[in-house]
Amino acid sequence: MTTVPGFTALKLPGGFTLRLHRRSTVTVAALLTTASIIVAVTVATGAYEITRSDLLHTLMGGGSDMDQFIVLRQRLPRAVAAVLVGAALGLSGAVFQSISRNPLGSPDVVGFATGSASGGLIVILLAGTSSFASIATGTVTGGFATALFVYALSAGHGKGGERLILTGIAVGAMLSSVNDYLITRATLEDAETAKAWQFGSLNTITWPHVTPVLVVLAVLVPLTLALAGPMRVLEMGDDAASGLGVEVARVRILLLAAGVALAGVAVATSGPIGFLAMAAPQLARKVAHSPGIALLPSMAMGAVLLSAGDLLAQRLLSPFQIPVGLVTAALGGLYLLWVLTWRKG
Repeated sequence: MTTVPGFTALKLPGGFTLRLHRRSTVTVAALLTTASIIVAVTVATGAYEITRSDLLHTLMGGGSDMDQFIVLRQRLPRAVAAVLVGAALGLSGAVFQSISRNPLGSPDVVGFATGSASGGLIVILLAGTSSFASIATGTVTGGFATALFVYALSAGHGKGGERLILTGIAVGAMLSSVNDYLITRATLEDAETAKAWQFGSLNTITWPHVTPVLVVLAVLVPLTLALAGPMRVLEMGDDAASGLGVEVARVRILLLAAGVALAGVAVATSGPIGFLAMAAPQLARKVAHSPGIALLPSMAMGAVLLSAGDLLAQRLLSPFQIPVGLVTAALGGLYLLWVLTWRKG
């Protein structure tokens, strides 16, 4: 078997061989360790003080009722949700950047996340329900409808990646105005609920919010990894990919569906969180020195960024908590300036 520089061959049952990019593997391990440390800090600290011995006792099923409520039903699900939502956004951003072959190709930039937000707002404001199941249905439906519309408008005109981004930005801007209009026509109470959700926050996360993200990741991560080979070939261009035997339309639709579903469930869980899906894949690629979009490092980087951002959102104005979406928007704006002005190539 040919040895590829920078890769490690891992033999699997059935005669299969998995090649792992060594730098990416180390990067994923380091990022997951960092995310674990952030989760531990998030669970162990806060306005409600708890000693380390009481914390360990509570995590093992003991502790007072108040300790269990704060640690097991508030801090822990929130910390876990930050990791999972960040991973979903990081993977979604990696998929869209690969499809568009552009660092700006993320679900929030090309309007898919805005479409998901539109679906969620329609459920909250017009259907009059704020249950998680209803919002999740609305966000995923809105995301898919927007993706199909953008894809239909941008397909078949050449320069697919660039046209996809420009079309998505235009559609996203229109949907953003629709979202604002819906809020202005709502009652004060409904408008406050919708606006708080639209900021992007993990403040009210409980375990029932965590389960759907975990299920979606368990299904879509293996699917996306299975498409990693054809996806990297697509980065060479449609003509080259077709010449190498890749079913371009089928692979692109599958990747588009996976990316939209990941973004939709993330928006349903936390509300729209801007810029993270754009920044995580590029930062992961830079750290991992990957030859292309790095899927697993992008997930790990997304988990670290959102965990750190949510910890900052909790502690910045403690005991008051600000939506994590405001933190990522502020930091993401700086990152976007870096991409547009300093980034070469």
